[in-house]
Amino acid sequence: MPHQRRTGVRGLAVAAVVVGAAALGAGGWREWFSGRHAAELVQTARPGDIVMLSTASCTHCARARAWLEAHAVPFDECRIEASADCAALYQAAGAPGTPVMLVRGQPQTGFDPARLAGALRMAR
Repeated sequence: MPHQRRTGVRGLAVAAVVVGAAALGAGGWREWFSGRHAAELVQTARPGDIVMLSTASCTHCARARAWLEAHAVPFDECRIEASADCAALYQAAGAPGTPVMLVRGQPQTGFDPARLAGALRMAR
C-alpha cells in the first residue's frame, strides 16, 4: 500500500507541474500576442481614435487603462458617472457594462487589444 500511495502522490505532482507549465506557456503566448498588438496600436492609433468609456469603480477599466498606458497607446478616457456627455455616449452604445471602447466612434464592449487593432485597420 505505501508504494501505491507514493505513486499516486507522484502522479499528482507530475500533473500539477504539467498544468502549471501549460498555464505559464499560455500566459507567455498571451503576453507575446498582446505585445504584438501593442506595437500595431502604437503605430496606428492617433490621439482621439480610441476613447474608453469607464467608471471609477470598474476593475476591467483599470486593467485596460494600465495596459494602454504601459504600452503607450494613445487614448482618451471618458467617465460616465462624471460627465453627462460620456453617459450619453455610453447609453447610445447600448453596452451591458464598462469599459466600452469607442474606436473612431464605433463601440466595442470590453477591452481586447486584438479587436482594437482590427477595428483601427478596418476604419482606415
